[in-house]
Amino acid sequence: MTRRDILISSLCSAAVARAQSQTPAQHYLARIDEIDRRGPKLNAVIQINPDALAIEAKALPGPLSGIPILIKENIDTADRMKTTAGSLALADAPTPARDAPLVERLRKAGAVILGKTNLSEWANFRSTHSVSGWSGRGGLTRNPYALDRNTSGSSSGSGAAVAAGLCAMAIGTETDGSIVSPSSVNGIVGIKPTVGLIPGAGIIPISHTQDTAGPMARTVQDAALLLTVLGTRGEDYTKSLDARGLKGARLGIARKFFGKNSDVDKLIDNAIAEMKRQGAEIVDPADLPTHGQFNDAEFDVLLYEFKAGLNAYLESRKGPVKSLAQLIEFNQKHRAEEMPWFGQEICEQAVKKGPLTENAYIEGLAKCRRLTREEGIDAVIEKHRLDAIVAPTNGPAWLIDLVNGDQDTGGCSTPAAIAGYPHVTVPAGLVRGLPIGISFFGAAWTEGKLIRLAYAFEQATKARQEPKFLPTVRLD
Repeated sequence: MTRRDILISSLCSAAVARAQSQTPAQHYLARIDEIDRRGPKLNAVIQINPDALAIEAKALPGPLSGIPILIKENIDTADRMKTTAGSLALADAPTPARDAPLVERLRKAGAVILGKTNLSEWANFRSTHSVSGWSGRGGLTRNPYALDRNTSGSSSGSGAAVAAGLCAMAIGTETDGSIVSPSSVNGIVGIKPTVGLIPGAGIIPISHTQDTAGPMARTVQDAALLLTVLGTRGEDYTKSLDARGLKGARLGIARKFFGKNSDVDKLIDNAIAEMKRQGAEIVDPADLPTHGQFNDAEFDVLLYEFKAGLNAYLESRKGPVKSLAQLIEFNQKHRAEEMPWFGQEICEQAVKKGPLTENAYIEGLAKCRRLTREEGIDAVIEKHRLDAIVAPTNGPAWLIDLVNGDQDTGGCSTPAAIAGYPHVTVPAGLVRGLPIGISFFGAAWTEGKLIRLAYAFEQATKARQEPKFLPTVRLD
């Protein structure tokens, strides 16, 4: 893999030609201006790093030397950019005292942090009727495949920016689906690693037991390199890039995640058939014995952890809003800007929760882990001797609906998210012009194995197609 491969991978020929006469950062800044601001107006990038070109000129040597990367706007940077999780409540807060450790790792590897991406405000943990990709500070992000479609979230801007070629790679964060879902509906690769592989400090929190950052890229190769830089276990995930990696692999099909859309089911079944042709052994079905038994418990745990984590984070920022209760009050006072389309009922539920010493929290967390780990993912992998579990990541991007909020098109993110286990999504093709991802998830610390499977599938299918920035889905 060369530095040039990363810079121009998956870009259209015109953009590549233009890149020849510009530095990488100049190229991507021009493309952001052309696509994100003046053209289709994706609204994926919430702010540009005013020091990007100066950083590029002095880029440190390293695996990402001079590579322009966008990061989600809930990740701390001690520079001239804001960190607000998309909320006006933090717009005037002091700059974080230090970079998030993952940002330190990016800088040490020579990356150029080009700017920050828009997101679902507070990482989509504010309202049960939210619109993914919308924030009070950043507005609404649009899907580059069809501009009237949602980007999913909460790493909405990261997904759209990578898909549209506004950066070489991006960083997203996930609590449950916030990397893999926007990666799927924006037609890119997303890796949600084992919780703890990437340092979690300096990320505006929802859940200390589920939150993690992760790579979002146009190719498995790029995502593997980025994970190598971000990870703390000293593993080189690019060594897992084996085009023959499906041969002999045992893959379990989680059939209970099918059935939401017949076209999606057909596409994924064709993908499974291709994996079988590549030498994989398919166990079908291989459903989690605890499927669907942990969703309510998860939400209750997240309410507890959101209150505790956000209170601590807001206090550390020393801004005008120092607690979840004060955030709720701020949103009420600024209802026209912060709540024009949906409310904050999740915040209002969370603020009523007690401390993390309450039995309800302790027992709920234990239940979640038991049902998703030893009685869930670990159980089905051990029973069938699997290398990974496979399912459609989620359905096609839904229409943007500011009145009714997001639609449920299905998704398989929850078991791995609650367990804290790794999950990789890779493009599997299009349904009516909209991208669909296929997921590989498995036991803790098996990122290398999942990357090997995802890369082999990607190389066998070459399923990703560039977005065309259509106003809507074509019916022909």
